[in-house]
Amino acid sequence: MYNPKSTKAEEFINNEEILKTIKYAQENAENKDLIKKIIEKAKEKKGLSHKDAIILLTCKDEELNGEIFKLAKDIKEEYYGNRIVLFAPLYLSNYCVNGCTYCPYHAKNKHIPRKKMTQEEIRNEVIALQDMGHKRLAIESGEDPVNNPIEYILESIKTIYSIKHKNGAIRRVNVNIAATTVENYKKLHDAGIGTYILFQETYNKESYEKLHPTGPKHNYAYHTEAMDRAMQAGIDDVGLGVLFGLENYLYEFTGLLMHAEHLEAVYGVGPHTISVPRIRRADDIDPNTFSNAIDDETFKKLVAVIRIAVPYTGMIVSTRENKECRKAVLELGISQISGGSKTSVGGYYKPEKEDEDSSQFEVNDNRTLDEVVNWLMELNYLPSFCTACYGSGRTGDRFMSICKNLQIHNFCLPNAIMTLKEYLVDYASETTKQTGEKLILNELEKINDEERKQLVISNLDKIVKGERNFKF
Repeated sequence: MYNPKSTKAEEFINNEEILKTIKYAQENAENKDLIKKIIEKAKEKKGLSHKDAIILLTCKDEELNGEIFKLAKDIKEEYYGNRIVLFAPLYLSNYCVNGCTYCPYHAKNKHIPRKKMTQEEIRNEVIALQDMGHKRLAIESGEDPVNNPIEYILESIKTIYSIKHKNGAIRRVNVNIAATTVENYKKLHDAGIGTYILFQETYNKESYEKLHPTGPKHNYAYHTEAMDRAMQAGIDDVGLGVLFGLENYLYEFTGLLMHAEHLEAVYGVGPHTISVPRIRRADDIDPNTFSNAIDDETFKKLVAVIRIAVPYTGMIVSTRENKECRKAVLELGISQISGGSKTSVGGYYKPEKEDEDSSQFEVNDNRTLDEVVNWLMELNYLPSFCTACYGSGRTGDRFMSICKNLQIHNFCLPNAIMTLKEYLVDYASETTKQTGEKLILNELEKINDEERKQLVISNLDKIVKGERNFKF
């Protein structure tokens, strides 16, 4: 029985409810009166239920779809403005005991090079990332209790935070590791992580068990209930996501929104982020063997409707997507992107040779971080390396209350300007510096509070003189 307040996976992600919702949507895909009614409701910018949102996703009317895309753009602008947060993934180890059929790290893959970084190697990687300009990382690791125990993850986090190279520092470490226990989540919380991220891969239990035939990840309920355990352990920023292409996208979309509704219902805080990865080619993985791939137009519609349905959440797109696709989804809802990414173990400090490739997936945007930053500015986005909310304790319900009341601009805009200035002074190419200085002048005019604006201007001068990490 469907119950968003339940902490049992098969009740808050209820198969029967999802199938009923999809049927309802397919029956009403051309019901213009209903679609218009839901669009009007969505204009209140308070979000939509999974049942209302899927009606917009399946809408076939071209004119109404235009309204849906415009609404997504408006909501993105009102909640997040033109700011785009930048981060990079850091792969610690690709040892894994699971049998996931869509991932080259699966235990039966005997020809991919297995690697696990030492703390000294992690230090080299972090310095390389700092020298690029990154302040925010998402650490990744395969599931292997022998090679990658929680103690290794905790030690690695401590190492990452300890490294101060020139003016560089990693100020927020987000963690994407396998589902674990409340006790281990408490340890991660105490280590000072930012967001705990875990992709569901697929919400369809039957498909999930087939795609994960062996290993601890085979347990659907344990995996799906991971966010509950993380929340219970005190981690109040969690990130959801599915791997689009494994199962019917309508099923995944519905499950994703139901998961967000569940977190709101039980903990009063929805997902801090939602990621929308699509399956990509990897070492021994051919995405064409999965029959549920979605095209770019469907992908854009998914991003737009998720933004409308969950207006407060940060939305992430990685270098799985190419430059053109990333440009399209930025205006429809994406608020965070990776830049200069490597999906291999140890790939930043010492790039791998072809026969050493330990990548988890094929990267489709190979530009440097500086090229991505300059590109964003040319598109009139404000690149942000801000971690101020994390550093100031504005997480969980404290962040959400500010965001839902549309007050986050008062913090994010000044912080984004100051962290961009840090990047321009410390790391940017000459072309990027010139573009960035012009952008900063324009963005300063958007700060309505004159006292705050003058303080930002004063801090910008201090950044030029060598001071760092100002925050509102």
